Amino acid sequence: MTAMTTSERPAGLAAIDREMAWQAADAVASVRGAAPRAAEIARSLKATGKLLLLGMGGSHAVGRAVEPLYRAHGIDAVALPLSEQLGQPLSIEDKTILITSQSGESAEVLRWFAETDGGTPHTFGLTLEGGSFLASNAPSLVGVGGTEKAFAATRSLTISFALHLSVLAALGDDTGEALSALENPQSPDTSAALAALSNVRSVVTSGRRLQGLAEAIGLGLTELSRLPCFSLEGGQLRHGPMEMLGPSVGVVLFRGADATAGLVRAMAISAAEAGSPVIVFDASGEAASDGVTTIPFAPATGLAAIFAMLPVAQSFMIAFAAARVENAGTPVRSTKITRSE
Repeated sequence: MTAMTTSERPAGLAAIDREMAWQAADAVASVRGAAPRAAEIARSLKATGKLLLLGMGGSHAVGRAVEPLYRAHGIDAVALPLSEQLGQPLSIEDKTILITSQSGESAEVLRWFAETDGGTPHTFGLTLEGGSFLASNAPSLVGVGGTEKAFAATRSLTISFALHLSVLAALGDDTGEALSALENPQSPDTSAALAALSNVRSVVTSGRRLQGLAEAIGLGLTELSRLPCFSLEGGQLRHGPMEMLGPSVGVVLFRGADATAGLVRAMAISAAEAGSPVIVFDASGEAASDGVTTIPFAPATGLAAIFAMLPVAQSFMIAFAAARVENAGTPVRSTKITRSE
């Protein structure tokens, strides 16, 4: 591991710090401000019974995270990378389409609208920028606080989840526990988890019902640390890729208080037996496993679990990167808004 050579906070991480400082307040305000548009999207979902969630990067991870929450309402929800939809499209007829782009300006968003002749009557956007191309071309949920400036997605993830919470509320979900998680953040100690991963050369994140959250954190870890950090759904990790596990490969798991908690526990035990240092962000309310570093949270599921874990996991990924990269948070091969394919 390469330690930072200066005690000064890198500019990229300082920018992320500023985004995270107001993400909870902006998320709460976003839930409350989005109600009229959220009700419109809920009416569309009730009419179509089908939802296609399109996005790139962190926006796609958000879609993956909320898939099971919409499916719980009997909605046939599928999240695809927008690039995949462009090259291998599913039918968009008789579906509610929700395109997520924090900037509303990415290359794929512009091309999708051009190739679909402006989308369908059931096309909606989800963005942080009310003056963006996306918001100008589709009725959109717009988060409070404007565009995220820092490179890795932090505040934009939290706001995007909050906007989905407003739609789920319009579908009948109780928002109390999720809003409480935003307004009353938990602060479990992550120092032991960071120490456990001090010598790894790569990280795989994984979950079951919280797989979308695992994907978001896996993306952030690799963007900031520049190490090969990636995500595999728990069953997919079990089917062959466990061959890569060992002391140099860290495993970070996400477990909520749901029916898949036992499967996540089994993976944690198996990964530890394979020699990997294993971290579990755990809101299951169940006992921790031996040989595993557990970051505990109050029992929660769905968006309440996501809102509890997300800021802690964000701080974890930032600290992981800061210990390895001198200018963490400053991209060298990417841009915040991807304008080319």
